Amino acid sequence: MKFSCEKYLLQSACVIASRATASKSPIPTLEGLLLTAGADLKVTGYDLKKGIYTRIAADVEEAGSIVVGARLFGEMIRRLPDGIVTIRVDERNNVNVKCGKSEFHFMGYDADEYPEMPNVDGMNKVSLPQKILRSMINQTIFAVATSDVRPIYTGTLFEISGDELTLVSVDGYRLAKRTEKIEKGQMEDCSFVVPGSALSDIERICSDEEDEVRISVGSKHISFSIGETVVISRRLEGDFLNYKKSIPDSFRYTVDVDRAEFMATIDRVALIISEKNSSPVRLTFNDGSIDCLCATVIGKAEDVCSCEGGGDGLEIGFNDRYLMDALKASGTDKLKICLNTASSPTILEAADGSRNFTYMILPVRLRAEG
Repeated sequence: MKFSCEKYLLQSACVIASRATASKSPIPTLEGLLLTAGADLKVTGYDLKKGIYTRIAADVEEAGSIVVGARLFGEMIRRLPDGIVTIRVDERNNVNVKCGKSEFHFMGYDADEYPEMPNVDGMNKVSLPQKILRSMINQTIFAVATSDVRPIYTGTLFEISGDELTLVSVDGYRLAKRTEKIEKGQMEDCSFVVPGSALSDIERICSDEEDEVRISVGSKHISFSIGETVVISRRLEGDFLNYKKSIPDSFRYTVDVDRAEFMATIDRVALIISEKNSSPVRLTFNDGSIDCLCATVIGKAEDVCSCEGGGDGLEIGFNDRYLMDALKASGTDKLKICLNTASSPTILEAADGSRNFTYMILPVRLRAEG
């Protein structure tokens, strides 16, 4: 095999595909990248759960394939001088990499030892702009569970109904939901759960452009085609939360707040919270203001955020990080906070009534102040 290509293109392809390589595996090839030279150069990473491949332009003199260690090869390409990289592989899998005056020699792995990625030949297909999918993932992925106690919650629910796509993440303490209108495409009404690790990679690969992402759903896998890059992930199996029944639809109180002011207020009072000194943030919803208080062994912090509306002095405790995650992801200047009691879920959504983003957070039980 012999080919030449631009260093920056090869470096970018290696970074993308390496997101799907195994960090440690009893199968050495899973820690590597599969380079396949044909009409172009295809760079593949696959850890048996998730696969990513991308294509770049290359001048191929001799077609072939080789597996190279992802970490070593990636660092090697990154440190090469800018210019044209030429790679040769002989019949014994000896790899030669040359760029300018720099040259490396090392052993690769036989490409026949690399596992084959699954084909996703699902009939269900839908497309939407990259920037829309990126935004939807950003506004929900922070609520994906990090614990494997309920594996289904380590992913995000994709639900397609009519001309709407809804993404829902839940971790047992909070729920994040984002809905967007889509073109119907060939997608029937369906739902599937995509692992959060795959969505994190997809979010990074997507740009803020109108170029489309094509989603194809198979019986066990899903593929996301983003330009010249394809991400293939297994589906998570299990019963996902019935979020429609979990989100309250009526409230005793609603207050509107300026997101930036509310974030700054929470950030200040949470300054005395740490891993060793955890404590909820106490919010008291008065007429025209939200009193914020936090007390730990370090001391006490108090502040006030203005609002429109009131809650008759209702006091609720929240995990500061869960609250800040939602405020950062909401993407709107004005938020509506919907309340019932100190022990029932609180809802945050856009104050303009668009309702395309909904965040539900469970309160923290408060101890009486001594």
